[in-house]
Amino acid sequence: MTQPSAIDLFAGAGGATQGLMGAGFSVLAAVENDSNAAATHAKNHPSSQLWETDIRRLQASRMRHQLNLSPGELTLLKTCPPCQGFSSLASGKGLTDQERNDLVVHTVRFVRAFMPRSVLLENVPGLGKDARLQYVRDSLSSLGYVSKVYRFEASEFSVPQRRRRLIMLAVRGKKAELPEDIADVVPDFRGSVSVRKAFAELQPKVRNDDPLNRHRKSSDKVLQRISAIPIGGGRFDLPEEHQLECHKRLGAKNATASYGRIKWDAPSPTMTTRCTTPACGTFVHPEENRGITLREAATLQTFPFDYDFQGDYGSIERQIGNAVPVRMATVLGVAVRRIINM
Repeated sequence: MTQPSAIDLFAGAGGATQGLMGAGFSVLAAVENDSNAAATHAKNHPSSQLWETDIRRLQASRMRHQLNLSPGELTLLKTCPPCQGFSSLASGKGLTDQERNDLVVHTVRFVRAFMPRSVLLENVPGLGKDARLQYVRDSLSSLGYVSKVYRFEASEFSVPQRRRRLIMLAVRGKKAELPEDIADVVPDFRGSVSVRKAFAELQPKVRNDDPLNRHRKSSDKVLQRISAIPIGGGRFDLPEEHQLECHKRLGAKNATASYGRIKWDAPSPTMTTRCTTPACGTFVHPEENRGITLREAATLQTFPFDYDFQGDYGSIERQIGNAVPVRMATVLGVAVRRIINM
């Protein structure tokens, strides 16, 4: 049987590429605009042809010709447009970037050019309320695809992190049948992994010369604040002298996760683009008086322990937070293969 093929749009550091490979796909190509993320992808996936460019400037038909693919030959087109504009945080504060949000509709151009057997779109749940998603689904329907939208919780499938995502799956063929719940297709992948277990598996793998084995440096004042946080606690547990004036003004309804300690015996909170910065969420180590390291954050995203990230500290932190968890991509890739082979 010919190995199924995939293309990874908005590929970032390659979390989805790594995961789809684990599901048995040959990831032929990837598109990523950020230079550091593209360098990370190229370093870890040299066999995938990489287009480091703004997707709006990339002709989909030319890409298909350069890959020597005929329409309908590609098995899976995976797309994960930038999601910050659809997040609950952005919508709650009125922070929208229409130009970035519009990137989701470029999926249609690539489907039209490649006519893949299936399309997998991953994003935050907030995209489900946006008219752009319906535009994509209507456009795919006109091209002969059947689509369905799912909610997917990564922590239910052995990702040591709570990460709720919207998944749109489309399969070519008017008679295609899609399951009511995509999770039902992969029951053998269900499971839960705690932070304790994930870090225990990482610990013997950490190299002394690993450039990601470092945490964000804190000032003496911030270090004193972190040291005052009890196990399982957060900013509300801080003594008066360590509380920030801005937090006092925010009260108990905003920035609730700031300076929170990750809990050992549960999945971690969602990794974000500031996932090693204690002030920006529940990103303080469960016991030690520091934020988690870049490698620990990558482990919670289920990257291989030796995955090689390129760029400075802030860039790597963003790459990790923006990534599709590798394990999640593997599970979804297996689900796609099972569905299209039903």
